[in-house]
Amino acid sequence: MNSLELRRKFIDFYISKKHKEISAALLLAENDPTLLFVNSGMFPLVPYFSGEKHPSGNRLVNSQRSFRTDDIEEVGDGRHTTFFEMMGNWSLGNYFKKEQLNWWYEFLVEVLELDPNRIYQSVFAGDDIVEKDNESIDILKEIFKKYDITAEVGPGTRGDGNKGPNVDIDFNKYRIFPYIDKNWWKRGDAVGELGGPDSETFYDTGRIHDPKYGKYCHVNCDCGRFIEIGNSVFMQYKKTVQGWEELSQKNVDFGGGLERMVMASNNLSNVFKTDLFSDYIEYIEKKSNKKYEDFSSSFEIISDHVRASVFLIADGGIPSNKDQGYFVRRLIRRALVHLRKLDVEFSAFLDLSKLVIKKMSPVYTSLRKNEETIAENISDEVDKFSNTIEKGVKYFKKVAHVNNIISGEDVFNLFTTYGFPLEITEEMAKENNYKIDKEDFYKRINEHKSISRKGSEQKFKSGLANMSEVTIKLHTATHLLHEALRRVLGTYVEQKGSNITHERLRFDFFCPRKMTQEEIN
Repeated sequence: MNSLELRRKFIDFYISKKHKEISAALLLAENDPTLLFVNSGMFPLVPYFSGEKHPSGNRLVNSQRSFRTDDIEEVGDGRHTTFFEMMGNWSLGNYFKKEQLNWWYEFLVEVLELDPNRIYQSVFAGDDIVEKDNESIDILKEIFKKYDITAEVGPGTRGDGNKGPNVDIDFNKYRIFPYIDKNWWKRGDAVGELGGPDSETFYDTGRIHDPKYGKYCHVNCDCGRFIEIGNSVFMQYKKTVQGWEELSQKNVDFGGGLERMVMASNNLSNVFKTDLFSDYIEYIEKKSNKKYEDFSSSFEIISDHVRASVFLIADGGIPSNKDQGYFVRRLIRRALVHLRKLDVEFSAFLDLSKLVIKKMSPVYTSLRKNEETIAENISDEVDKFSNTIEKGVKYFKKVAHVNNIISGEDVFNLFTTYGFPLEITEEMAKENNYKIDKEDFYKRINEHKSISRKGSEQKFKSGLANMSEVTIKLHTATHLLHEALRRVLGTYVEQKGSNITHERLRFDFFCPRKMTQEEIN
């Protein structure tokens, strides 16, 4: 089953369960001062988990394009991506654990036809505040029983979930595993944030456990044998000064990565071997005259970063040195670094972006509408970095001769002044038998990030001032205003921020030209 088929089957399945398909949000977060990018399908729905009525009802489904900055350094292991599509379904105070888990397994086993013997589940182990999720355990046992599998609860993990229970696990016997830190989802730590226990679904890829990740394997092990393909969050709590308290309604927030679902449905252990990436891998092989298997990390970084860059630019993320634009620039330049490693000309990045648009525009029509903008920004960034590399090389030669060590300050200058990613500096240092002071570099970077973060907190002070009836109405009005602006001025209009109080709303948007009086009226 290819990605186009699976995406549609997921949505149609939940429509058959009386869900309404809703449109996806833009990648650049709107009305949320805590977030630069939308990184899951639930963030645009936050007001509705607390009781606001959604215009499409209380059962929703969609495919939400998502971007996670935390995974940039993880790309290259065959399973992580920065940009991905989150397939999601939601219950806003309607159904709860029994329906969610049963429908999800029905989709996995009866629609995708995954082997239930390769599916495992984790649950919340319980703590001093919220008890162990025995309800989900009982439901899961009954589900596995339907498929002639006796699902016993395996050893739990109360410490670091990445390390697991540190015992040899019989995966033929045990199928359900309790964790604490891995199975409590929360939006944040501030008072008013939402949260609840969750139950994650893992697919056994069949990979052999790599002992460098620990003596014993477990479902949350980083060795890659088990890959999470979905997470059912039972969002029923709100953070208060006293702790977590029950919401007025019990919600379900499910999210599953399309890329990983396609991987599992095709019996693969690597998302980059799916149809979602095959065109890009094939193109890079042709241009570099190298095989993917020999340079898999670089191939994956280039393929992921070009996809992410195209979608981010289409949604209003213009490469720059700050805010969302910083990450777009970082992605493009990091991909160019790896094209350079493969001896491929930088112009290939623009060709790859066109492949992304061709492949994804049947689903995301905004890519074709913004094709010219995407090409202009990528071409401009490639040109800038081409010039930066030459200037950076000259600076490198100037500073890299004292005791064969490049100071942290010089590495930092290469990074901030010349746009030189650490990877290029490390590569050049290695070629010339130099060492770099990475410890001092990271110290300076962290100081730089701290200063930038403080500025960002001030800049992104926006969103909803409270959850009163008036502000909720004005929040709804921002969506109507956004649509009106796009209809009058053009679809390129994108929201850049907002601030809503009980008295008024402020709506910030981008328009590349002066509005006429008629348009303003």
